[in-house]
Amino acid sequence: MINTLDLHKITPLITTSRFNTENVIVVSCKNLLFTVTCLKKHINYQYKLLTCVSGVDFLYSKYRFSVVYDFLSLKFNARLRLKINVNESTPVVSIVSICKNSNWWEREVWDLYGIYFTKHPDLRRILTDYGYEGFPMRKDYPLSGYIELRYDFNKKRVVINPIELAQDFRYFSFATNWQITL
Repeated sequence: MINTLDLHKITPLITTSRFNTENVIVVSCKNLLFTVTCLKKHINYQYKLLTCVSGVDFLYSKYRFSVVYDFLSLKFNARLRLKINVNESTPVVSIVSICKNSNWWEREVWDLYGIYFTKHPDLRRILTDYGYEGFPMRKDYPLSGYIELRYDFNKKRVVINPIELAQDFRYFSFATNWQITL
C-alpha cells in the first residue's frame, strides 16, 4: 500500500484522508500541475493512469465547485483521489500535457458545470449543442431549461419560446420538522 502521508514532503497538500481503501488528497489549484507530475513520475507513487475527471457543485459554499481526479497505480495496485476546490471565477489549469486522456473529461466538466480549464488544446462543448446557453449540471440551473421548443401547427414549424419560471426549482432546504430519536 502506498503511503500518501509522505507525499506532503514532496508537494504542498491542503489535506489528506483515507476512504475505505482509497487515499484522498486535496491540493490548491496553483499546485495542480506539480502534484499530478509528481504522482505520475515519482518512483514511489507511479499513478500513471487517470481513470476519471468529474465535477461537483456545492451551491452555497465558499468554493462552489470541486474538480475530482481519480488515479490508478498499476504497479502498486492503488487508487488515489485528488481534489481541488474552485469558485465560479477561478480557472483550473488543464492537465492534458501530463495525462492525454483528460482531454474529453475536462471538456465534459466545462460543458456541464462551466469550470474553465486554461491551456486546454480544444475546450469546446462536447455533450450539449454549440448554441446551448447555461450549464445543465449546476444546481441553480432550472430543471426545464431556459427555452422551450414546440411545434406550432399554425406556422407549421418548430418555434422557440423562452420559459418564464414561476418559482426557483433548485432551492433545497435540508431542515426537517421531524423529531429524530436514537
